[in-house]
Amino acid sequence: MRLNHNSLPMIGYHKAKDLMWDPRHIECEQDWQDWATLSIEERDLILRVGSLFLAGEEAVTHNLAPLLIAIRREGGHTEDEFFLTTQLFEEAKHMEFFDRWFDEVVGEFDLASFLGESYAPIFYQVLPETLNRLLTNSSAIAQVEASVVYHMIIEGVLAETGYHGFYQALKGRGLLPGLVQGLEYVQRDEARHIAFGVYFLQRHVRANPELWDVIEARMGELLPAALNLVGDVFIPYGDTIPFNLDVSEMVQFASEQFGKRLHAVERAKQ
Repeated sequence: MRLNHNSLPMIGYHKAKDLMWDPRHIECEQDWQDWATLSIEERDLILRVGSLFLAGEEAVTHNLAPLLIAIRREGGHTEDEFFLTTQLFEEAKHMEFFDRWFDEVVGEFDLASFLGESYAPIFYQVLPETLNRLLTNSSAIAQVEASVVYHMIIEGVLAETGYHGFYQALKGRGLLPGLVQGLEYVQRDEARHIAFGVYFLQRHVRANPELWDVIEARMGELLPAALNLVGDVFIPYGDTIPFNLDVSEMVQFASEQFGKRLHAVERAKQ
């Protein structure tokens, strides 16, 4: 077969090559100096949110492969396979970046103590269960449910919102430039991943419009839990959140981005 280089997956694949970056090349010395000047509350929030970033990237790296396998079994979508090879590589780089930043700037700490109770149901139950299902069931329903969990909820709501909020807060204050640079690269990668997720769901809905009901129901089911996780991160700080982060603004951002993508997928059934 011949590849369609104008398809969204192949455009994303080529961008991944053009925009290659290496976590080892990000300078963290200024971050180490900045860390010493931060208050206890500011350090605590960075550890709390950074732990979610690191654990989240580890979880998505571990659980993406079954979707690639399911698409291979389905056949006829080699371009999707090409894109997912870059996504898996990039998820591993994201985990590497956060792991390296903690090593060089923070040192040893108890990551698990910062994750909170609302983290586990999505990342340690829903994500692996939905993706691992594809190892024995590569049906269209199983594929779209996996993409909803992975691309729309975890990447499109949780990761994008967290990266956006922290990038804006730190960059605006000129703090932790290494972390800011890494967040910029990660956000750039995640934008491609989410765009692929929208395309992937649209592709399935065009082939079978009845799948829209499955997608809508699953997204509606998971959105409240995702938004609760965003809000729960900031509960320990009461009304005085470090870096003046606005939780309501972050939740609104997440909801708006979610709505745009949901409508984009819905239009595919027409």
